[in-house]
Amino acid sequence: IPGAPGYQANQAILARYGNGGPGYPEVVLVRLPPGVSPSGPAGRAALGRAFTAVARELGLRVADYASTGDRAFLGDDGHTSYGLVFTPYTGELSPPSLGPEITAAMRPRLPDGSQVAVTGLNELVNGGQAKEGFGILAEILLAGTAALAVLFFVFGSALALLPVLMAAVTLPASFLALYGLTELTPVSVVVQYLTALIGLGVAIDYSLLFVTRWREERDHGRENHDAVVVAMQTAGHAVVFSGVTVAIGLLALIVLPVPFMRSMGIGGALIPVASVLVTLTLTPAILGGIGPRVDWPKIRHENRASRGWSRWAAGVVKHRWLAAISGLAVLFALIGVFFTAKIGVASSDSLAHNGKAYDTLQVLKRGGMPTGALTPMEVLVSTDQARAAADRLRQINGIEAAFVPSGPAGNRDGQSIVVLVPEKETVNSKSVAVVKQVKRVANHLPGVVGVAGLGPAQIDFMRAVYGNFPLMLTIIALLTYVLLMRAFRSTLLPLKAVILNILSVGATLGLMVLFWQYGFGSQAIFGIHSTGAITFWIPLMVFAFLYGLSMDYEVFILSRIREEYDGARSTNAAVIEGMGRTGRLVTSAALILFLAFAALASGPGTDLKTLATGLGFGILLDAILVRSLLVPSLVSLFGRWNWYLPSRVARVLRVQPSHPHPERPEPREPERAAVG
Repeated sequence: IPGAPGYQANQAILARYGNGGPGYPEVVLVRLPPGVSPSGPAGRAALGRAFTAVARELGLRVADYASTGDRAFLGDDGHTSYGLVFTPYTGELSPPSLGPEITAAMRPRLPDGSQVAVTGLNELVNGGQAKEGFGILAEILLAGTAALAVLFFVFGSALALLPVLMAAVTLPASFLALYGLTELTPVSVVVQYLTALIGLGVAIDYSLLFVTRWREERDHGRENHDAVVVAMQTAGHAVVFSGVTVAIGLLALIVLPVPFMRSMGIGGALIPVASVLVTLTLTPAILGGIGPRVDWPKIRHENRASRGWSRWAAGVVKHRWLAAISGLAVLFALIGVFFTAKIGVASSDSLAHNGKAYDTLQVLKRGGMPTGALTPMEVLVSTDQARAAADRLRQINGIEAAFVPSGPAGNRDGQSIVVLVPEKETVNSKSVAVVKQVKRVANHLPGVVGVAGLGPAQIDFMRAVYGNFPLMLTIIALLTYVLLMRAFRSTLLPLKAVILNILSVGATLGLMVLFWQYGFGSQAIFGIHSTGAITFWIPLMVFAFLYGLSMDYEVFILSRIREEYDGARSTNAAVIEGMGRTGRLVTSAALILFLAFAALASGPGTDLKTLATGLGFGILLDAILVRSLLVPSLVSLFGRWNWYLPSRVARVLRVQPSHPHPERPEPREPERAAVG
């Protein structure tokens, strides 16, 4: 976050030392043989030789008992000691392990019988799970194959291949645009996964909507050309509004002062743009040419609404108060869970439960050494004030040790680094309290340049991002509301859509807290222990992507309900027919997107899995609870109020005004009308 205090301190340390700052240090545990104490002259000299070799041969900065004389580096058993090795910051999801190189440099300098092991957050990430996952191409093929199976069920003909073909065109187009973007600005590594998997799901969903409407018009007896035209006027209209809505949610990230999130917003917005362009150009071209020949063998027909979905909608309309209250109760219960969230990064307990790094961490804990060594703070201060600053900062409650490494490891160009080791890991919004206290005290000490490390970076991020979240939410909500007023020609339906979307995303974040922070499912599915926190950038990314993606289904359903109402149906009859026409479509589209997120969850790192599962939870929750239960029940409850768009507002929006028409009872029962 350029300009933020933690960022400035991190960059100053990186510029002067080439390591440390925002990166995670390696924690090296040394057990000397019996008879050699690390606190004795021989033991301290051996430790000094070993850690000096690391600094000299690998060009890394070290802090240990030999260079500081601080007994906080010593274990309770009289034989163990640990040291910190500060590594270069790479910005990768799974930074490379330097454990083997560190071990190789130290062992020849230690007495025979000594043991050296390395742990740390980087080591735990690399030791606890696969580094590369299946790879992007394999994930695309996996998700595409699953989506094809769903499409064959939906269409019952070779037409199922067409949406997959559209995705096969959309993905290279998106990546080419992304490649061009990287020439203009740095792009987060996460964007490649999002472009691949979300692009696959969105492209298929948009094409699925268009092809389904074309097929429906063909089954109503229209000629092929006319069916393509009607599909463009109806489904094409919905696709445009859906794509713009998704893009709005992502582009709103550019208001945040965080470059990597801006890159996600801009890069992510390429997905719906490419999907809309391909759906509205290549899809109608193919359907207008060979569409009827590809629709073979035709097992399913679209000339009537789905019997099952029509009956479901009729039941929801009949019991609309119960449906609305039940659905909202579930959403608010999950939102309540989200208010217990801890925002930060995954704790060490969730990163690995086997391997050398995990075993070393357990030895560290049993030896009475603090786990805060995994997330130390570094205070950059003028050399003449370094000792005084260390003495003052050591007195802060929650700080285990404060020291200034001797020599060039901690002193260069008139400035020194005071290394602070907290008693516990500073990985979430609760445990960073000690970091806030350190920053408050350090700001009043003479000669202090800044406080660096993971904890200060988290505080900067929380202040910059979540402090600006109300502005981001306001922009998204207003733009979406205006856009949907044009789409639905209503003032109430867009308001309902925006509010339901916000509630749906909040409930999704609650599910993420249950699954990851509390571990209800993460161990069973991924073999990952409860993380204890949700990584600080993920909730905002889930909101930005999910807000637009779930609004797709709102547009699909309400566009059809509006169309049926304009055809002189009553509100309830329009809801039943609209749900009968779109229920299977929305459910299938949501399932396809969910499968894409399932493939994304196979990627490397807990953070990527958390993001993917959050998006997957949100899509299913939205399609099942919100769009299938709350949307029809609330539209039925609002009745005539759904259809007002005053003339003054309509003129500004450049659409026709809307007023409710007289409603009369339908001549037949919905269940009898809905066959096939």
